[in-house]
Amino acid sequence: MSKQTEITRKTVKDIARAKGGTPLVMLTAYDAPMAELMDPHVDMLLVGDSLGMVVHGLPSTVGVTMEMMILHGQAVMRGSQQAFVVVDMPFGSYETSEDQAFLNAVRIMKETGCQAVKIESGAYAAKQIAHLVERGIPVMGHVGLRPQAINVDGGFRAKGRTETEREIVINEARAADRAGAFAIVIEGVAEDLAAEITAEVSCPTIGIGASAACDGQVLVAQDMLGLFDWAPKFVRRYADLRTETETAVKAYADDVRARKFPGKAETYSLRKP
Repeated sequence: MSKQTEITRKTVKDIARAKGGTPLVMLTAYDAPMAELMDPHVDMLLVGDSLGMVVHGLPSTVGVTMEMMILHGQAVMRGSQQAFVVVDMPFGSYETSEDQAFLNAVRIMKETGCQAVKIESGAYAAKQIAHLVERGIPVMGHVGLRPQAINVDGGFRAKGRTETEREIVINEARAADRAGAFAIVIEGVAEDLAAEITAEVSCPTIGIGASAACDGQVLVAQDMLGLFDWAPKFVRRYADLRTETETAVKAYADDVRARKFPGKAETYSLRKP
């Protein structure tokens, strides 16, 4: 029998231990080069279904498929070594039944090698979460603004601004926690609501448009890096790669048209005998 491969990545236990401690760092990743750059600096990488909008130009996450999630998940796993990698379960892959959720979660984990899946935790989702956890699949929940519910909500809008909505979001977080979610993303809610949920649930919370009181934070990497001309209110831009990229492309185009590229340094010459 061959020796088992030593696990070098962060584990579910590492994430759980962060509750109430040093905040967890999480970013989205969709390809190997970006995963490699981010891997030394983050605790978790999220292969989010946001890839439908960020990479494929879709108007929402609703059109994302299992095949898309698996393809990008495989790339992120190849590019990273130590980060805990979570892959989103796309719209339509888990809502029907616990069995549907299990079969699709197993496929994602087997074909990508990721450490966990993420489910947008509507009121129905606790059964699916418990079913997966009982069968050895770590699950991250997601409450508040749920992008897969855009057609019901009529757009991307903050949640929990009324007492009724607050109660719904809190109950969804409680249910995900009781069902065994190892962490819960809280997106687009009032700061005090995110802090209240964080204080109440036993698992770490990961905020995005929520509160610094959460046990960690996540952003879409391309938003944080300034690759788009618009970003949500909750994004802080740490770079302006859109301007830098446009400047570089224009300089390249100008050099090509002026026959300045390629130059001597970029061309091959015949070797002398």
